[in-house]
Amino acid sequence: MELVVKILLVVVSLGLITVVLLQSGRSAGLAGAIGGGAEQIMGKQKARGIDALLGKITTVLAVVFILLSVTVAYIVG
Repeated sequence: MELVVKILLVVVSLGLITVVLLQSGRSAGLAGAIGGGAEQIMGKQKARGIDALLGKITTVLAVVFILLSVTVAYIVG
């Protein structure tokens, strides 16, 4: 049982890292304001939808990661 939970923890960890790295960066300041306006004019709606999906996947994987971490700590300890 312990080995299965640890393997799941590693798989979820790698998935979480991958999803976080796939997300686009948040621009800040004047350059971000200008770039954001250009994206709206050029019609980047699809990118926003993908970012929203990646955000939801990140939340789910983060919750699963925390639960698995607590489970491993409980089993080992």
